[in-house]
Amino acid sequence: MVRFLQPEWLWLLALLPLILLWRGRRGAVAAIEYSDVGIARKVARATRSRAGRWIWLLPILAGAFMIIGLARPQIGHGRTVVTANGIDIVLLLDVSGSMQALDFKLGDRRVNRIEVVKSVVAKFVDERPDDRIGLVAFAGAPYLISPLTLDHDWLQQNLQRVTVASVDDGTAIGSAIAAGVNRLRGTSAKSKVLILLTDGMNNTGKISPMAAAEAAKALGVKIYTIGVGVRGEAPIPMKDELGNTRLVMAKVDVDEKTLQAVAAETGGTFYRATDTDSLQKIYEQINRLEKTAQTTQRFEHTQELFAWALFPALGLLGLGFGLEHTRYRRLP
Repeated sequence: MVRFLQPEWLWLLALLPLILLWRGRRGAVAAIEYSDVGIARKVARATRSRAGRWIWLLPILAGAFMIIGLARPQIGHGRTVVTANGIDIVLLLDVSGSMQALDFKLGDRRVNRIEVVKSVVAKFVDERPDDRIGLVAFAGAPYLISPLTLDHDWLQQNLQRVTVASVDDGTAIGSAIAAGVNRLRGTSAKSKVLILLTDGMNNTGKISPMAAAEAAKALGVKIYTIGVGVRGEAPIPMKDELGNTRLVMAKVDVDEKTLQAVAAETGGTFYRATDTDSLQKIYEQINRLEKTAQTTQRFEHTQELFAWALFPALGLLGLGFGLEHTRYRRLP
């Protein structure tokens, strides 16, 4: 792409039309005065004479080329190298039975918590292309959905397959944290993050949430905790003895105190999401807090083009000077 280092010189090009206008009104300077213009008409009909009338334009064109040369036209050949120092992130998703509660909405449609969580998490993953992200689901025990990977298309496919656990129900928050920490333990990333989302209280598992948080802190893992769901009661689909599904208002509760303590222990933050909008804003805030470090290097080679304007200008001046003093020389 051609650019000009000193483009202010180009304003002088606006003077050239004024010079042409002034020259046209003034007319050519007479070399010889005749008493009878008939003789001049005969001379003017000669091809050689008509061609000589345009010699005065050559310095004008030369001036235009010189102005362009003064503006320093250049071509820049460059490339940019961006090195991303990504963050390793493990997402911990609660898939216990209570995640079927229908207290969230997507648009105007009422959906269960797990569908909303999957939608928001998918957007979060899309916005972090330079980070390795893993996914662990948990109910009564944690299980791996995806190891840490940069293949986010594959990660998204596995995320969409996540459903509420049909067996081994419960909420093993401590075991889930321990599983996430284990995934981050051997990585060389400078920043390691767990994002834990749950709608309940730790009621099973072999390790307590605080013991797992202490292990995370020792290994330099930061934990963000998110308590999701309305306070009080929420409609949860249940099957009766006949196999029919009906909605039952069930008491739901999030152990906010434990989640706050886990986040504080590792330098993270606790959030509470009671609807789709607040959940989206929480993941957006975490996305802003955990920025991926990038190093940008710019390499550029510049090629000067002023000679392409200077040489034609000198050629036009030389041509005009030569013609005025040889073939189209004026009589004194």
